[in-house]
Amino acid sequence: MLNSYTAEDEAQITYVMCGLLSAILLNAKAADYVVTGCGTGEGAMLAFNAFPGVLCGHIVDSEDAYMFAQINDGNAIALPFAKGFGWGAELRLQYIFEKLFGCESGGGYPKERVIPEQRNKKILDNIKEITHKDIMTILKTIDQEVLKAAISGEKFQEYFFKNCQVKEIAKYLKGVLRK
Repeated sequence: MLNSYTAEDEAQITYVMCGLLSAILLNAKAADYVVTGCGTGEGAMLAFNAFPGVLCGHIVDSEDAYMFAQINDGNAIALPFAKGFGWGAELRLQYIFEKLFGCESGGGYPKERVIPEQRNKKILDNIKEITHKDIMTILKTIDQEVLKAAISGEKFQEYFFKNCQVKEIAKYLKGVLRK
């Protein structure tokens, strides 16, 4: 589990950099799922979905969580931390995570719609493969200072390199950090 960045951390990252980090984690198979957020959750979701191998949903409540898991079967969610997270916020998060991770995803909602929903999920995955560059191309062509700033966090490096299953990505990122 990747700990969050705080205002006191030496490494300061933006929601766009968080999107890049999520793509690195998911494409390198260092994480199965990423939970993020920002004030409204919208910016984080957009940044995450800009990258290949990431399908991020905007989740406000437990119904969103359940339907995203069952219909869209993604691998990341963005929460609106500045909207509706006052009293009872811990309950909202608990219910979101119960519905998101409480049963196997991709089962359809309603259940009788499982076949067309799974078909649409595969179509979307195929379209994303066509419309997005592969992660190594992105890592090599993105502004290297932005990339280095994004991956410089001590906790990111600790968890990423321990869990990364794609050696090519790990090797490249180690080279970026040495520069």
